[in-house]
Amino acid sequence: MPYPCPPPLLAFAFLSIFTAASAQIGTRFPAEKKIIIDEVTGVPLTFLTTKAAGDAKIYQTHHQWTADGQWLVFRSNRVPGQAMAVNEKTGDLVQVTESGFTGMLCLADHSMHLYFLRILPLPGETPPPPPDTATLASAGTARTDPPAPGAPAARDREGRGGPRGPSQIIRTDLAKLFADSAAGKLQPASVYEHVCGTVPPEFGTVGDVALDPTENFVYFRVGNKELAAQHLPPDTKPEPTFGPRNLGAGPTGLATMDLKTGAVKFIVAVPFQIGHVQTNPWVPGEIVFCWETGGKAPQRTWTVLADGTGLRPLWPESSFDWVTHEAVITRDEVAFAVMGHRKPGINDDWGTSGTREHPTGLGIVNLRTREMRFAGQTKTGSGLWHVHGSPDGRWAVGDDFERNIYLIDRRSDELILLSADHKRTASDHPHPTFSADSTRIQIQSALIAEDGRSMNICIIPVPEKLLKRTYATKFN
Repeated sequence: MPYPCPPPLLAFAFLSIFTAASAQIGTRFPAEKKIIIDEVTGVPLTFLTTKAAGDAKIYQTHHQWTADGQWLVFRSNRVPGQAMAVNEKTGDLVQVTESGFTGMLCLADHSMHLYFLRILPLPGETPPPPPDTATLASAGTARTDPPAPGAPAARDREGRGGPRGPSQIIRTDLAKLFADSAAGKLQPASVYEHVCGTVPPEFGTVGDVALDPTENFVYFRVGNKELAAQHLPPDTKPEPTFGPRNLGAGPTGLATMDLKTGAVKFIVAVPFQIGHVQTNPWVPGEIVFCWETGGKAPQRTWTVLADGTGLRPLWPESSFDWVTHEAVITRDEVAFAVMGHRKPGINDDWGTSGTREHPTGLGIVNLRTREMRFAGQTKTGSGLWHVHGSPDGRWAVGDDFERNIYLIDRRSDELILLSADHKRTASDHPHPTFSADSTRIQIQSALIAEDGRSMNICIIPVPEKLLKRTYATKFN
């Protein structure tokens, strides 16, 4: 027998109770896990979330899975402004922040810890309402194509410009949180969260935070141009904006926090706008970042060591190369897309770049030898766009403007359509990212969304027959 609809006041009371309860860290939500078969490729797709709840995966420059390989952390509007975790096996959903976060969520390599940035209000300032995931999703990403039909234009990076309060680096003990949540014995957030230190507001910190694999340091972008200018080499002129989105101007810098002492130290300044700060999960103190313009940059990819030495372009590019979406994929390699999405002969505010008059595709550069080779490229269309690779060095993966997911066998250079048409009308891009064991890929997808826009967290396995491949030729 169906339950009668409650009177309006009672319904409001139920809503109020649920909203208050769901604001607590560790709150559990019903599992939504569902497996469907890709109609084009036949590959099983595991949707760990299925509701239109504003889900968005962590950017592909950072870990998606917890150190035990069981949980994926993501942004969601189930509780506006908070982060969630989903258990890949059971589908259990657990809220993992309570007072909000800014920008990147950083999962540790060897412990069940989550690190993130929390910006405090200025003295006398009323804290702003939690941002929705459309705002959060723009932290660390920018479109390089026109928005999909019906999709909103990309927003500027969250919090760019304007006065800032102090910023705290928070560490959350996920193991204790998950255990207490499962046992129904949740405690105050202070039991699970630890303030590692506070970044003074004069650093102008934003959400570009990356965790060193030792878990001893985090690195972050210094947004205060006056402070960064003090650390520029003599006679270095700040760069102006580049391209039609009026981004890319400098100077900005990188700084670090010692997570044991809370001490903050400036690392290096550059004359342009820094974005996509990430670390090498296998090499302590190795940082990769980009010149962020919202599209093509004069020199997109950069690397530096945590002591400020070794600053250099990661892969020196030409004026016709449109490089984007770099990600560290193995101990010695970084993958990135050299875009081939524009018509030959074009010459606009982005210049003549991004056409297939020159080599394009999924590039992989070796951090030690500095050699680069293309792993593959689609024959038609936009070409590969957001890219990643397996830690074992066997596979590369990329999406395209049509939201298709392509796998590349790096031993044979075969390009394989893994999953098709995750809807160009989606509110964001798939952003494929490999798991630590190199067997599966996480994306965000609108494939099952009734509105064709809402994103869900989805896992795509590398088919067993591909994992069992043998080769006649021996590869290094």
